Amino acid sequence: MTHQSSKSKRTRAEGGLPGRLFVLSLAIALLSGCRPHDFPQFPANYREYAYVTNGASGTVSVLDVVNVRLDREVLVGQNPVAVAASPTRNEVYVVNSGSAVGHGSLSILDARNNTIVATIPLHALPLSIDIDAAHDLAYLANSGSNTISVVDLTRRAEIAQIGTGEQPVEARESPDGNSVVVPNRGGNSVSIVDSASRRVRAIFEGCPGAADAVILPDSSKAFVACTGGHQLMAIALARGQQADRLEAMMDVGHAPAHLALKPDGGELFVSNSLSDTISEVVTTTNDVGGAYLMGDNPVRGLVSSDNSLLYEANLRAQDVTMYAIDDGRRATFPGNPSGSIHVGDGPSAMAFSAEGHLLFVVDTRSGDVAVVRTLSHALFTMLPTGRGPNAIAVKGFRVQ
Repeated sequence: MTHQSSKSKRTRAEGGLPGRLFVLSLAIALLSGCRPHDFPQFPANYREYAYVTNGASGTVSVLDVVNVRLDREVLVGQNPVAVAASPTRNEVYVVNSGSAVGHGSLSILDARNNTIVATIPLHALPLSIDIDAAHDLAYLANSGSNTISVVDLTRRAEIAQIGTGEQPVEARESPDGNSVVVPNRGGNSVSIVDSASRRVRAIFEGCPGAADAVILPDSSKAFVACTGGHQLMAIALARGQQADRLEAMMDVGHAPAHLALKPDGGELFVSNSLSDTISEVVTTTNDVGGAYLMGDNPVRGLVSSDNSLLYEANLRAQDVTMYAIDDGRRATFPGNPSGSIHVGDGPSAMAFSAEGHLLFVVDTRSGDVAVVRTLSHALFTMLPTGRGPNAIAVKGFRVQ
């Protein structure tokens, strides 16, 4: 709905008491449509921003979440492709993949004033970042160097470079801090790095186009999407005397591109990009449920914090499809029987606001961000970005 300013001019109701009662009833109806849990009442010192990397512009668009508007655009490095917000610092980290022949870099933004405070050189074609908040470290996959970088965020410097397989695309650290899972797209393999020794302790082959990886909250198991085929690899991670081991290869849809894990870790959802479906996997048993038709080229899933709803971005469409997890089917709502939300062209990345009342959808082709109200499951507004937006992260904090 459209919020009316408290300074708007009041119109005198004609017709005496009935007219005044009508105006009063209308005001109550309008107010009831803007409940606090729809748009939280933030403290005066609270700030929240969504950071969108614009690969073709070399910039980051900073969106003001509190006021739902574009705040500014910040120049970073060449071809930014990934972004992450620190859970412990008021900092945001932008991975710049650089050119095909040069090296990339890591830009560090101070979220309090949204300016660049440091730039750290990396290696060839860095593509992703994962943060170890407990030790102020970041792990970055250098696809062009066949390595991962370990960056000390306090010292603002790379402190280690670890050789992996061919063309690593991610470096995901387990929640217990003991393992780093690295899918090697070009090597069709997965490397498991020991975080303490910073050495590869296991390699698992036979995962064509290894791409996205997720790790269960208890750090017991990792799943990797084999995007070049139609399978999902499950790896039991080392514990005590038990070594890393291949647990299962599961058949899913064609070209699994992304894995969305429920916050409780009980299930994950596979975006089968060339099958236009998702597959539901029970993580404890590695059982794969049926394939559910979603949209044209699903590439990214995001599960709500209450574990009830999956949002699926369809790259070759202009919509996000919703899947009701408990019901095992496409979600339907009053006024939205199709279970889809119209957004911009080429939705490819998503993030919730800190309170979860807004969903931000990055539209790669139309160069904008769709802002969706999660309570009504409807588009609220569209915000502009730079050229070629591709990733998003949200950071909320209080200023002192």
